[in-house]
Amino acid sequence: MRLLYCCVAIAVLTTSGVYALDGCFSIVVGKDASVDGCVIMAHNEDDWPPQVVNHRKEQGGDNPRPGVVELLAGGEEPEWSMNRPFIWSEMPDFKFSDSFLNARGVCVASDNCPSREDAGELTDGGITKKLRQLIARRASWAREGVHIAGELVEKFGYGAPGRTYIIADPTEGWLFAVVNGKHWVAQRVPDDEVALIANTYSIHEIDLSDTLNYLGSEDLVEYAIEKGWYDPDKGPFDFAVAYAHPHFAADSSNIGRQWAGLNFIAASPVAYAEKLPFSVKPAKKLDLDDVMAVMRNHYEGTVLEKDDPKHRAHCSSICNPGTMTSFVAQLRHNDDLPFEIGCVYWVTLGPPCGSPYLPIYYGIEAFPDGWINAENCPSKEYYLERVNRPFSGDAASAFWTFSNFSSLTSSAEKPERERLQKVISDLENRWITRQDSVDQAMLDVYREHKNSVYDKLNQYAEQVYQEALDALSRAEPN
Repeated sequence: MRLLYCCVAIAVLTTSGVYALDGCFSIVVGKDASVDGCVIMAHNEDDWPPQVVNHRKEQGGDNPRPGVVELLAGGEEPEWSMNRPFIWSEMPDFKFSDSFLNARGVCVASDNCPSREDAGELTDGGITKKLRQLIARRASWAREGVHIAGELVEKFGYGAPGRTYIIADPTEGWLFAVVNGKHWVAQRVPDDEVALIANTYSIHEIDLSDTLNYLGSEDLVEYAIEKGWYDPDKGPFDFAVAYAHPHFAADSSNIGRQWAGLNFIAASPVAYAEKLPFSVKPAKKLDLDDVMAVMRNHYEGTVLEKDDPKHRAHCSSICNPGTMTSFVAQLRHNDDLPFEIGCVYWVTLGPPCGSPYLPIYYGIEAFPDGWINAENCPSKEYYLERVNRPFSGDAASAFWTFSNFSSLTSSAEKPERERLQKVISDLENRWITRQDSVDQAMLDVYREHKNSVYDKLNQYAEQVYQEALDALSRAEPN
């Protein structure tokens, strides 16, 4: 049976046994909390095999005769006269797993966050898959993306149990929490803090009169009272407490992953508890290495790394065998650094503990050949055969090559695993170390002849891809 929803708590059979699927994980680093002085957004897309991930660059442009966008359930939304181009991490056949980075540095991904609501109001069947793509097509900045999403949810209703969309740009990051039906709320990540979310709502106390930091449905509190989810006599309104599905709010994987991530970066220790902070001040300003380390976290150095009966039995880690792709989006932009060069999409294919983050500049015209691998999900048998075969670097099959290497790395004994992970870290260190010189070279081309830079960025993406293939092939994983 195909898995049609990401991040749902179900069991999936693989060659390694039965795992509980716990879901996606995301980070937003405020601009004043990052070394680069820009927002960094990261996301692990956990869907569990059999899967495939394609990477595309979709072109936009003016639409002189706008038509309509057809929603999956039958509704229609008028097209805008202008559509922005975007980078697209696509998972065929899945409604809730795609991620986007558009031409204005607006980045969109999501974490499944089921709500209590099981009878939300829908119009024309509601909106699901198209929501994130319409944000990417239309938004010029993150706050506008939140408004676009809110208007679409209020128009059609959200046709799934609930979700948190992460919407960021070079200056702001937002978490947009939507409930089945027509209710939603969004909170801005403070500029000097870092927000992390697993698979239950993380927005707590809200103040909709503070529109700098909060946006949402006007009747959010009244609706919760009407449904019996909130009693004003028992204290202040808490969105997550009122609206989250109790099972997911109390799930040890959701608590454990958010807690581990918070403690990895927080200036002060965060206690393990069902209610964790929306965001924290980091102990230091974070760089790419720091964020990548969080996305690779397996509870190292915490009680959850051990076989603790209270937590470990059903507590999967941030990076886990179900992570099909991961990205860290460096959302840099200023008067001297255009979006084409400033926004870099560092992406893995497979769990990041066994795959390098390859830097893809937004300004590419297309991903290297081999980054689109299939138009539909593969069968379980085909998937397992491809990822478990002896390693062979195949430039025509990016997803299968990196997933194969990642599978062999994660299943290796510790000394071999550490050797292969050093190959990965050496690659990333090379790319990070030379980023300043690559940026400057691309800027020189951009200033001299803007249109020439796109071909140069394509060439660099090809170079990085080949460097990765060469290094992984030389590693000769057993």
